[in-house]
Amino acid sequence: MRLSKKPYYPLVAILAIVIFALSSGASFPLGATDDSFAPAIEAARKTRDEPQLQSLTTRLEESITRNAADAVTYFDLALVRSYLMDVYEMRKDKKAAAVAVDKAIEAVQHSIQLNDKSAGAHSLLADLYGRKIPLGNAMLAGPKFGPKVKEENTKAMALDDKSPHVWASLGRQYLLAPKMFGGDATKAIESFQKSLAIDPSQDETWVWLARAYEKQGDKTKSQGAIQHALALDPDSPWVKDAANSLN
Repeated sequence: MRLSKKPYYPLVAILAIVIFALSSGASFPLGATDDSFAPAIEAARKTRDEPQLQSLTTRLEESITRNAADAVTYFDLALVRSYLMDVYEMRKDKKAAAVAVDKAIEAVQHSIQLNDKSAGAHSLLADLYGRKIPLGNAMLAGPKFGPKVKEENTKAMALDDKSPHVWASLGRQYLLAPKMFGGDATKAIESFQKSLAIDPSQDETWVWLARAYEKQGDKTKSQGAIQHALALDPDSPWVKDAANSLN
């Protein structure tokens, strides 16, 4: 990605942007609808089971070896690696999470090189850039990756403003950015609500809505949203971990 200038982030903004450390699970429930790997990826998303995810990674890498021009498979590989990152973050393994996010970024960049018209790929890349910030030196990573989050979400929205994933990713941008750089809990809530209006079955987007309500100071609505997430996927370790953090 090419950017003409990088904004200067004062120390207070850098400290604020570390809230991205809470952004595990900032990824999409499904890959492409015509993708043969999609059911297995969705199952692994729900369980966040490391052996299951590692097995999927191997299968996807083998598929890429057979056909290196398949943008969807690269996208799926990035998605699975983002779920592996969730696993590492939940067990506080920052080093493994940093490796996973770099590999996920590499995979989705390959996908975009093959098909730059995928709104989902641009949204996923935006989320991954955001998640990279707290894993390195925030003084350096914030100015480098913060603008890229906005750039990729802008591209995604221009490509498909009816995608629930695109709206959810935009919501995370508003929720996690420092206020002086466009952070806005109200806009985050509106974006998550638009995402859920399109597809109310997104358990993880309900979690993000709960976090946005909490940031706004509305505990009642926050708990209501997290209960929606738990009702949709009561066994998800990621949803349960998020629910515990909100209690």
